[in-house]
Amino acid sequence: MEAASGGGGGISCRLEFAVQMSCQNCVEAVQAALQEVPGIQVLDVNLDSQSVLLETSLQTEKVHSLLESTGRKAVLKGMGGTTPQPFDSAAVAMISGPGSVQGVVRFLQVSQKKCLIDGTVDGLEPGLHGLHVHEFGDITGSCESCGDHFNPDGECHGGPQDLHRHAGDLGNILAAADGRASFRMEDNRLKVYDIIGRSLVVDAGEDDLGRGSHPDSKVTGNSGKRMACGIIARTAGLFQNPKKICTCDGVTLWDERKRPIAGPGRKAASQPTPHL
Repeated sequence: MEAASGGGGGISCRLEFAVQMSCQNCVEAVQAALQEVPGIQVLDVNLDSQSVLLETSLQTEKVHSLLESTGRKAVLKGMGGTTPQPFDSAAVAMISGPGSVQGVVRFLQVSQKKCLIDGTVDGLEPGLHGLHVHEFGDITGSCESCGDHFNPDGECHGGPQDLHRHAGDLGNILAAADGRASFRMEDNRLKVYDIIGRSLVVDAGEDDLGRGSHPDSKVTGNSGKRMACGIIARTAGLFQNPKKICTCDGVTLWDERKRPIAGPGRKAASQPTPHL
């Protein structure tokens, strides 16, 4: 089955990074790392605010890696569309599961008809894994308390390109040999304001998109048990996150980036507004 792409192409968005810069040489190093990269347009590199603003069609993890290739720490502070968006147009899910499964998936409403989904999940078995928005933001019983796929229109199960599908059916993500799945997809059914407070679930196996021979495939997608999940919470858009200290951990922005993005090493119970 088709998997979400981790490359560039498609619709652009704007990313605001905090980058640890202390001199003009730092600014020039950051500019050099981003210039001439297809799919990136540098809008501003500001030494005083230690910030980088750019427009890109690349996956967020790729841009983050380019910034840190200069030897400087970088943290994503906000993301937004290329035109002004409402306050509740950005959301994030901090994913965690058994063992070392953890990740971050971001949602951005770039237009009334387009939702951008950008994420990285580590610790998966190599291969395809189903990805779905579920109806409840309840992880008190692990992923089993998340309810069914988000399906406000009463549709049958399907794939992201199908006319008839659950709104929460996002298809498959592909984990490489190292267990990392990095992906960027566009969806014309989801609305960010509809999914804040719900959950995102990664399945142990491949979603057959309702086309398999399993008798329950129209309902479950036949993608195995729920491997990892997280609550979808509103997060900062562009220029909405001025914090230098993380209110949930009481540490600096730079120290915070060293913490696990999910799992037992974080205080995740309250699902605070993330800045990762």
